[in-house]
Amino acid sequence: MNATAILIGLGPLLGWGLYPTIASKIGGRPVNQILGSTIGTLIFALIFALINGMSLPGGMDLVFSILSGVGWATAQIITFQSFTLVGSSRAMPITTAFQLLGASLWGVFALGNWPGMSAKLLGGFALILIILGAWMTVWTEEKTQEKASILKKAILLLAVGEIGYWAYSAAPQATSINGMQAFLPQAIGMLLVAVAYSVFLGFKDKEKSAFTEVVSYKHIFSGFFFAFAALTYLISAQPDMNGLATGFILSQTSVVLATLTGIWFLGQKKTKKEMTITIIGLVLILAAAAITVTI
Repeated sequence: MNATAILIGLGPLLGWGLYPTIASKIGGRPVNQILGSTIGTLIFALIFALINGMSLPGGMDLVFSILSGVGWATAQIITFQSFTLVGSSRAMPITTAFQLLGASLWGVFALGNWPGMSAKLLGGFALILIILGAWMTVWTEEKTQEKASILKKAILLLAVGEIGYWAYSAAPQATSINGMQAFLPQAIGMLLVAVAYSVFLGFKDKEKSAFTEVVSYKHIFSGFFFAFAALTYLISAQPDMNGLATGFILSQTSVVLATLTGIWFLGQKKTKKEMTITIIGLVLILAAAAITVTI
């Protein structure tokens, strides 16, 4: 694994690390966040395609790439809803753990990443460290029945959302195109879901249409951060770069930045003991990512 592959693999650390904090800071409802974010992603993808002279793929390559985007957007709507329950600094580690279990194990057992028993043992150990680290970041010193109930609801939502994130990571592997070529149709699939969701909610509440709310279009800015992360992840996950399993784990180091910026800039407070355990958990996640680089 060369330095270029590792650098590209860490691109999502910046994009996905800042994306949830920026989206939460801009505010609005989940529908505003997903609509603006997907518009921003499509703009980014169109510019990238034009600069590189790329056109849309055809046949099943196009279908699977669009389905990948549909999966992400569906899962992200659920994730935005979980932000309203427990905040991004707690939701992000939870969804990280679920995504790692889904996408990485798919990459290992279905696609042949981490070949050999020693590689699988090391990778499995890294997954355990990441799950442990994610649990530590959501640990609460003062437990109440109400807080526990809200956290359980958020965990259930994020577990359901994992299906969409799994489709986002796995669907492009069924195509014969590379990540850069899949980027634009993925963005189209994302926007299709966002528009459908916005129209659906608009029928339910005719006085509140996401299409007419200014905050929706402010989220185009947050979409640029997501798009940068998505593009670097798609490139990183290719077999000639880091592969899906390692590429995905490298991308999920973004949880460190997402957690800390959520605490520092969004007022998602933690006690001194909670903060200490959170930091230890984040260190475990980084250590696990470093292990995967050696596989």
